[in-house]
Amino acid sequence: MAAGAGAAAKITAVWRQNFQREIFRLDAALFRFPVVSFDTEFPGFFRNTPMDATDLTRYEDLRHNVDPLRLIQFGITVADASGKIGGTWEFNLRFDLSKDLFVSRSIQFLQDNGIDFDKLGRDGIDFDMFAQLLSRVVAKHRNLCWVTFHGLYDLSHTLRTVTNRPLPHSLAGFTSLLGIVFGDVVDIKYMARFCQGLRGGELGLAAIAKILNVERVGGAHQAGSDSLLTARVYTKMRMVYKIDGTLCVGCLYGVSARICKPIAVPNTNGRCFIPYFSTPAPFQRCIPPLCSGFMQAAPTFSHVL
Repeated sequence: MAAGAGAAAKITAVWRQNFQREIFRLDAALFRFPVVSFDTEFPGFFRNTPMDATDLTRYEDLRHNVDPLRLIQFGITVADASGKIGGTWEFNLRFDLSKDLFVSRSIQFLQDNGIDFDKLGRDGIDFDMFAQLLSRVVAKHRNLCWVTFHGLYDLSHTLRTVTNRPLPHSLAGFTSLLGIVFGDVVDIKYMARFCQGLRGGELGLAAIAKILNVERVGGAHQAGSDSLLTARVYTKMRMVYKIDGTLCVGCLYGVSARICKPIAVPNTNGRCFIPYFSTPAPFQRCIPPLCSGFMQAAPTFSHVL
């Protein structure tokens, strides 16, 4: 097992009082631990998307569900290439049930799983401050690998937060902007499609963790715990299946369009310039294959437990 993959881990709860200290600790950790697993909790879905929906319908529903809402929790775990964990943070954002939009059944679900909305209202981090400082951290570290599980909505809410703008109008614009902002993205639910014994990826995170004998720290449906479990499952999958993670970079479970990291144009000072708050048009972008076709050509990795 990779160093740190099975060791005791601490989840740092971040509130208004310790936010600035902990965001700077996260920033410092990213220089040594560039593999970033993350999870979000958000206040629900206004529109449910059918399983057989087209990419166009799925993306229209995504925009309808993400743009009016704001994050409740942001969980992030950083690790090195071997899987050694450098820290886990759970950022708790201010959320006011009397003012902010939400779907009632989603709030009830989160309350049933331990999220304290009274405390979020009192001690939660100011959303605008969180968005501003997180965007600076993301802009500063350009060589991260972002790991998620079934992460279409996690990425969308995070993108909406760090860019401070609605999601792009088209799926192509969305995947292009994801490539600019995040660079390399791995969705381990998509990666599980090519691993024997994981039922073609049609399992939840907890079920895959159980199959791989990965233990959870903390409670399910808490962003910090889920991000840490995602990090450990990702490390275990790469170890057990000897999988080349680069084969799945840019492919998200649920959409066929692939994220492509752009080629940044150097500015006059010789440094790469990434305009987070402008359109991606000035960049040379690869024309990526569809993930559906990529999936058909990808190998299946054998289970070597």
